[in-house]
Amino acid sequence: MNKFMMSLSILSAASLLGGCGANIDDLIIYTEQIKANTQVNIDAYPEFVPLPSVNYDATTLRSPFTKSYREQSDVVTAERPNCDQPKQNRAKQPLERFGLDALQMSGVFTNNGRKYALVKANDGTLHKVTRGSYIGLFHGRVTKITNTEILIEEMLPDGAGCWKSKQATLTMSSMVGENNNV
Repeated sequence: MNKFMMSLSILSAASLLGGCGANIDDLIIYTEQIKANTQVNIDAYPEFVPLPSVNYDATTLRSPFTKSYREQSDVVTAERPNCDQPKQNRAKQPLERFGLDALQMSGVFTNNGRKYALVKANDGTLHKVTRGSYIGLFHGRVTKITNTEILIEEMLPDGAGCWKSKQATLTMSSMVGENNNV
């Protein structure tokens, strides 16, 4: 009985699915008309003239992909006395990847007597900074944190080998892209 029911269900399913065919006769006629009325016009490929081969005979010369002797020598810049310089040999902090215009002060909190500020970057990440933290593209260092702003001292090159200090402020109300500190 079980085999009979199974074969009956398969036979009925096959007969039902056989009636599901789509009537596409008009589509076939249309495509045959388009093929009959369309003229294929393909241009022949152009003739390519083979170029003569050239032997590379500059193997004894300097490689064009390496620096010349003059470029390889170390450039010595004269240090001027009494000239401010940023600390170049320290590890970069995460907020030094962003300009100040891409940062927004989000809040302030105190932990164990130390004041911290929360700074949100334009990529959505939230960072905490404290006095002495580095921030911004121009060696900015946090000098003071209040409830409404972060005072930053940046070091800008003056073009003569020295660096000039500039004060910048990141305020609680400033939105990303609004700072005129750059």
